Amino acid sequence: MTHPLFDLSGRVALVTGAAQGMGRAMAIGFAEAGADLLICDLNEAGAQATAEHVRSLGRRVVATGTDITDIAQVHDLFATLDREFGRIDVLANVTGPSTLARPEDLKLEDLERIVHGLLIARFCACQEGGRRMLAAKKGSIINLGSIGGVTALGRGNIAYSAAMGGVIQMTRELSTEWSGRGVRVNAILPAQVINPGLEQRMQEDPHLEAMFLRGIPMGRLGRPDDIKGLAIFLASDASAWITGAIIPMDGGNLAQNAGGTPGKSEG
Repeated sequence: MTHPLFDLSGRVALVTGAAQGMGRAMAIGFAEAGADLLICDLNEAGAQATAEHVRSLGRRVVATGTDITDIAQVHDLFATLDREFGRIDVLANVTGPSTLARPEDLKLEDLERIVHGLLIARFCACQEGGRRMLAAKKGSIINLGSIGGVTALGRGNIAYSAAMGGVIQMTRELSTEWSGRGVRVNAILPAQVINPGLEQRMQEDPHLEAMFLRGIPMGRLGRPDDIKGLAIFLASDASAWITGAIIPMDGGNLAQNAGGTPGKSEG
C-alpha cells in the first residue's frame, strides 16, 4: 500500500520538457501518484504522446507545444493553466538549451542564449508559478539542475555549467524568500542520464561512455525513470520540511574524489 504522504491526488503539476527523458518520466510519475497535469515541450507531438500515456492512467492532462525559452510563451502557458485548471501545486522546470564550445571560442550570443533559456526563462516560470502558490500558501517548485552547476565538467560545457550554477543559486534564493509563506523550492542535480542527444554523442566518441562511468561509483549511467521517486518525494507532503535542498542524482559522482577508486562487486 502506498503511504498517503506520497499521494498527489487532487493536485495539479506543470512539467516542462515532457516529450522525452526525465521530463516525461516526471510527468508520468506525478500522474501515477494521482496528479493532473499541464505538460509542454517544443516537440508537441512528443508531449501529446506523453499526454496519451497519462490519460491511460486515468488522469486529466493538457499538452502544449510551448517553447519555454520564449517569455511570451511562458506567460501564455500559465494563462492556459489558469483557464484549464485554476491552480498549481507543483512546478517542475526540466528542459532548457545547451551548447558545447571551448571558452576561447564561445560566442557571446550563444552564452546569452543559454543563460536566457536555462536561468532567465526558468526564473520567469518560477515567478509565475510562485505567485500563484504564494496566493494559495502552498506549493512545490522543482528545478532540474546538473552536477555541472556545482563542479566543472570541462569538454566545452562552460555556458551550460555557468547557467546551471545560476539555477542552483536561484533555487536557494527562492527557497529563502518563499519558504516562510508555504512555497518550497528544491533542485535535482543529475549526472549523465541516457537521452537521445547523449546516445548520439557516445556513438560519435566511443571513449565517452567509459569516461563517464569512471566517475560514477554505481557503475551505470542514469535512466530517465531514476528521477521518478525523488520527484514524487519533492512534490508531495513527504518532503514538507525540505526546501532549498540541492540533491544529487548521480550514482555517487559528486561523492567520489577525483582520485577515488569505486569498489568492485565480488563474484
